[in-house]
Amino acid sequence: MSADNQKRLAGEAAALRVEAGMTVGLGTGSTAAWFVKALAARDLPNLRCVPTSEATAELARELGLPLSTLDDSPRIDLTVDGADEVGPGLALIKGGGAALLREKLVWEASARCLVIADAAKVVKTLGAFALPIEVVAFGHKTTANRIADVLTDHDIAMPARVRSADRGLVRTDGGNLIYDAKCGAIHDPARLADDLKLITGVVEHGLFLDLADEAIIGTDGGVELLTP
Repeated sequence: MSADNQKRLAGEAAALRVEAGMTVGLGTGSTAAWFVKALAARDLPNLRCVPTSEATAELARELGLPLSTLDDSPRIDLTVDGADEVGPGLALIKGGGAALLREKLVWEASARCLVIADAAKVVKTLGAFALPIEVVAFGHKTTANRIADVLTDHDIAMPARVRSADRGLVRTDGGNLIYDAKCGAIHDPARLADDLKLITGVVEHGLFLDLADEAIIGTDGGVELLTP
């Protein structure tokens, strides 16, 4: 089974967790898109949906899902979102879609958070996927130097690189930049998370720790459930 079909299975299974009248956080990325499509197909009444990115908002709007904002719906019943890596204890790396700040804001406002992913995203140690770090654009090169010092302290030799695309530097919905740190292996995710947040200029990072309540993993044999 292809990774895309595994993502679809996970997204469809997650959509069955939503009940009428819920306020639901809508994640960002290819796996979350399957969830959004499956949720719209259920046509549940009295939903309120809080998207974590403009791209997700556009998809949800096209499918007829009722949208709200975090300011208008500060208490979210359930957020469903993808991940770039799912490690032990449901420690996650997220942010491949450059929406990590909005994602984390929605996750932290949620009573429950459900991560969905294909089987390849489950790892024994976080770090093979480059860790996204969102930084303020002003003086971002000096911020990158401070990030490099923290990474060195964690025995990570490769400096973080600013993310770019054909159109130039990648900008988040909030206008910030993304630096990607190829860590290889993150031996102490909690300490690295704390150290990165202490850097002036760093807005947020892609380590999502102690936030996921459950994971639905799409596999060739169906879906598997993981708990912390």
